[in-house]
Amino acid sequence: MNNLLELQNLKKYYATQKAVDDISFSLQPGSIFGLLGPNGAGKTTLLRMITGIFYPDSGHIQFDGKEFDPHNDIVKIGYMPEERGLYKKMKIGEQALYLAQLKGLSRSDAMAKIKFWFKRLEMDSWWNKKVEDLSKGMSQKLQFVTTVLHEPKLIILDEPFSGLDPVNANLIKDEIYGLAQRGSTIIFSTHRMEQVEEICDHIVLVNMGKKILDGTVNDVKQQFKENKFHIKLQEVPASVQGNSFELVDQKANALTVRIKEGFRSNDVLQHFIQQNTTIEAFHEILPSLNDIFIGLVEGTKATTRAFQPVQ
Repeated sequence: MNNLLELQNLKKYYATQKAVDDISFSLQPGSIFGLLGPNGAGKTTLLRMITGIFYPDSGHIQFDGKEFDPHNDIVKIGYMPEERGLYKKMKIGEQALYLAQLKGLSRSDAMAKIKFWFKRLEMDSWWNKKVEDLSKGMSQKLQFVTTVLHEPKLIILDEPFSGLDPVNANLIKDEIYGLAQRGSTIIFSTHRMEQVEEICDHIVLVNMGKKILDGTVNDVKQQFKENKFHIKLQEVPASVQGNSFELVDQKANALTVRIKEGFRSNDVLQHFIQQNTTIEAFHEILPSLNDIFIGLVEGTKATTRAFQPVQ
């Protein structure tokens, strides 16, 4: 499968900062891609180069099988920035129509798509409201609609759930899944790691302008696992120590153990079976993306031992 977007050795330097320092990655069509990093890591500069707002100092961007041409390719991209990009005094329906026509839609096509999305996201009654009269969550829904209604091949969503209540957040999340299933490629940027774990299938982490992590969510979590397992027993035996593991934590009949090198999970199970106790639950404990993110950015000793930076 050909990649929709490829970044090749991108660099963007300012007078006192290497905002993007030799970053490369690629996105496949239909994927939901998480772009992560702390404040000042270079994410915004990357997004602005992908949308043609900034030009790289060096490196190349391939889009849809050819060299990226901002003037012609921008109509194939939908960008929802974290900062609101709406006209406060303008009526919502008129604003959606205006922005859709800027993306190349005819007035009739734009009207049809706006009505479709307004109904889908329960915005029918908003047509004559002004943006300044909307709540933060309502503005976020409008901005999402104006980002996707021209059916772009690449959709960039920067903190798309900001200001949304749980019901509307789920509504937008379902639409993101639907857009990906229909072939759109999505770049999802957020500081909410639990949302990344739930939504994204691939992530890149940047820090201080460099890429320090690149992989699928599952592969990343597997890479950082520490052989920890959760065990819940019906009754705790007199001794919970074993040759195959070390006890990390115990709360009542729930244990956390770390399997020693050279042993397997089956050895731990066998130990407790021989203790004549019933095992009610047993599963591996994988690190959260939040823990991995913090460990990499802060450079903890545990992370340094577990991780070798991407070459």
